[in-house]
Amino acid sequence: MYSEKHIVKIVGILFITATVTSSLSIWLSEPVLEAKNLLEMFSHKSSEIAWASLLMLMDAISVAFIAILLFPILKKKSESLALGYVGMRIMESILFVIYVVVLLTILSISNEYSASTIQDSSTTIGPTLLILAKWTFDIGLGIIFTISALLLNYTLFRFALVPRWLSAWGFLGALVTMIIVLLKFYNNIHVTEVLDFIIGIQEMVFAIWLIAKGLDINHQKQEGINV
Repeated sequence: MYSEKHIVKIVGILFITATVTSSLSIWLSEPVLEAKNLLEMFSHKSSEIAWASLLMLMDAISVAFIAILLFPILKKKSESLALGYVGMRIMESILFVIYVVVLLTILSISNEYSASTIQDSSTTIGPTLLILAKWTFDIGLGIIFTISALLLNYTLFRFALVPRWLSAWGFLGALVTMIIVLLKFYNNIHVTEVLDFIIGIQEMVFAIWLIAKGLDINHQKQEGINV
């Protein structure tokens, strides 16, 4: 059996894995997803889409195991918050798997066409699936993920499992990211995605902290605020 100290180190590694794989996946897929000739681009960039799908699947697996490994530790502080966190992260993982399935479906459709026969203007299946993929991704990363980050950092802050500046940073970053995604639903509102780096950088600092320092599991629980 691994000790809690070793489990926390593994969680830190998984946080880094999730961030790196999702970032690489977005970097590979974004030029293809934004192309006007969607099916032709999927056909020509099939290897990029395949790698992007694999990386996003790795992200989904990492996210699920982060929640599973942290649950028994967080449960000791607050079972309801721990359940909320693991529920959100599992839901996030499922949405990312759906996103991968949709991307591979579009890729499969594109492979049935040659570059000379693709006419995206008359083909609605590809663009429709793309809309589904984008909504699935935005909901998974922008809403479900941010809710899980709010729950985690609230728990970390409340029970002082890490320095409170670190958990407060994560809470603020998650809140900003959620606002960015919600504003994206309004086409006339533009926000800078540079703000997404607030939570991205915090997660990397948090991951390094977990690997180097761990969680202060034995910190005395505050009185009168049990959930």
